[in-house]
Amino acid sequence: MRLEAAARMDLFRKLWRARKLILVVFIPLSLLPLPLIHPTSEACCAYVLMVTAVYWVSEAVPLGAAALVPAFLYPLFGVLKSSEVAAEYCKDTTLLLMGVICLAASIEKWNLHKRIALRMVMIAGAKPGMLVLGFMCCTVFLSMWLSNTSTTAMVMPIAEAVLQQLICTGLADSHEDSETVDAREDGGAVSDKQENLDKNQLELLYRSDSSECTKRELSTLTEVQTGEVNGLGLMPVSSQEFIQHNNGHLPQVAIEIPNVKRVKTRRDSQYPTKRDHMICKCLSLSITYAATIGGLITITGTSTNLIFAEQFNTRYPDAKVINFGTWFIFSFPIAIIMLVLTWLWLHFLFLGCNFRETCSLSKKRKTRREMLSEKRIQEEYTKLGPISYPEVVTGVFFILMTLLWFTREPGFVPGWTSLFEKKGYRTDATVSVLLGFLLFLIPARRPFSSSSSSSTSCCRNTVDDSDSDPLAPMITWKDFQRLMPWEIVILVGGGYALAAGCKVSGLSVWIGRQLEPMSGLPPWAVTLLACLLVSAVTEFASNPATLTVFLPILSALSETLRINPLHTLIPSTMCVSFGVMLPVGNPPNAIVFSYGHVKISDMVKAGFGVNLIGVAVVMLAISTWGAPLFNLNEFPAWAEARNVTGIL
Repeated sequence: MRLEAAARMDLFRKLWRARKLILVVFIPLSLLPLPLIHPTSEACCAYVLMVTAVYWVSEAVPLGAAALVPAFLYPLFGVLKSSEVAAEYCKDTTLLLMGVICLAASIEKWNLHKRIALRMVMIAGAKPGMLVLGFMCCTVFLSMWLSNTSTTAMVMPIAEAVLQQLICTGLADSHEDSETVDAREDGGAVSDKQENLDKNQLELLYRSDSSECTKRELSTLTEVQTGEVNGLGLMPVSSQEFIQHNNGHLPQVAIEIPNVKRVKTRRDSQYPTKRDHMICKCLSLSITYAATIGGLITITGTSTNLIFAEQFNTRYPDAKVINFGTWFIFSFPIAIIMLVLTWLWLHFLFLGCNFRETCSLSKKRKTRREMLSEKRIQEEYTKLGPISYPEVVTGVFFILMTLLWFTREPGFVPGWTSLFEKKGYRTDATVSVLLGFLLFLIPARRPFSSSSSSSTSCCRNTVDDSDSDPLAPMITWKDFQRLMPWEIVILVGGGYALAAGCKVSGLSVWIGRQLEPMSGLPPWAVTLLACLLVSAVTEFASNPATLTVFLPILSALSETLRINPLHTLIPSTMCVSFGVMLPVGNPPNAIVFSYGHVKISDMVKAGFGVNLIGVAVVMLAISTWGAPLFNLNEFPAWAEARNVTGIL
């Protein structure tokens, strides 16, 4: 009996290890009767859609590889020609993404992001409530232009160093935890013992520290080119490896993060007080939530925004309502409201309701640990030195790109595109690629200055050819190639291919007819149901895959119910980013969870509140300022034309 049981368990283990391979083979075979019994274009397209969707949701194969399924199944089933499918894999958003990646590479290469983050934290101060708000503000700002994963990986080590200063100070002198000193005595209030604590320098990549209060084991967040794009599964801790998936558009380089199991064992007995532990939880979770909020603001903030923009403009080419400016005007108030409400929710959950104690802006009286934390941040900012020439150039390009995006077609006044005779030729991608191209040409050294060499090399993470070549550009092709997420490009292209197949085969019209029983629901109810559905699904599936599957269905539903498609598509696009309840919901969650301050129960409890806040704010926005901005109260002519064409 024991041998049989052992053999059975061994069989189960082998099947479990091969579950993804079994799923890859079983799903296409099990669904094959659909196109064989009903050899219509709709049935063949539905077969391709279901196979691709299952591969995406189950993550049986990398998302980029699954996105290639329409490229060979559509021609095989006669839905689209091979040349037609291939054309869907490179769109205007691909060029837009490439230009943004050039700017992001320059920001990271010259440490402009670190200067921005440290300066904003210095302004906020070291009071727990204001410290959390300061980190959230800088994270939101960076996440507008960089991917959510990149932003979290950049900001979290800075926050962790501040938290370690609080923990170390409490361990060294816990009985003086509530002691306050006058801010004017800053120079004489710190003893030699505290000066030794200041030697723990803030580093973006942590190293093993021999100090008792900062001793930690390190693991590595490795970049896996074939990994999924958004859903991130945590490997066992012993493997010391995370498989990375990009929620936004920047793949990550090697980032060192603490080993979960060891950190938990160490910290359970070394938090000075329960309040210190609550501060660590609050600050850690605030960063991942702020990264998600920041990604909502710009059309390039996260890949789901790009997927929506391209699919919408492809399906409704006459709409001309979605661009960088209109999206920003709609989403910026949402982000501000969500930022404040999320901060209040986390403060209430972990720090209580004593805002006077945790958010005081007075500089006259500060605790010992607050003084040390502020001094440590100030020292790290001083180490950056004066702002360098490459940082200035990057900042100018950053501002210029934003202004040109805003003023291209602002809507209320003629944009700069009106200066050209031919209309409709210039898009946001034109600006992005032009400025990105210039970054390959502009030298990284100040012209006609012999002292620029030292000032530029001091702010570099690594030394390259710019030390020997005076005309070395701001970024090189290697810098661009290191950050360019080709998997995202293929994934987005796969979504376009699926949408094109649904349109040509008539599947989207068929789906819309099946949803006619919902015609009795008011528009806000349809939108609310869509938001709740995608928010629930995205907790377990990747954000891009979830949105790619739901966009054609919601578009067909809106056309059938004669609701402005933007009324359902925009809220659903935003709510698909609210997968914040589990570590596997998105990569920022996993990065924060790996530091060991929070448990899954903490993430579920806090994330549930943030999810409700997000859905409520998005519903408020689409019902108030979104209605006049996008003219949502009537069925538009561009959707009417699309509906009539589809029926014919």
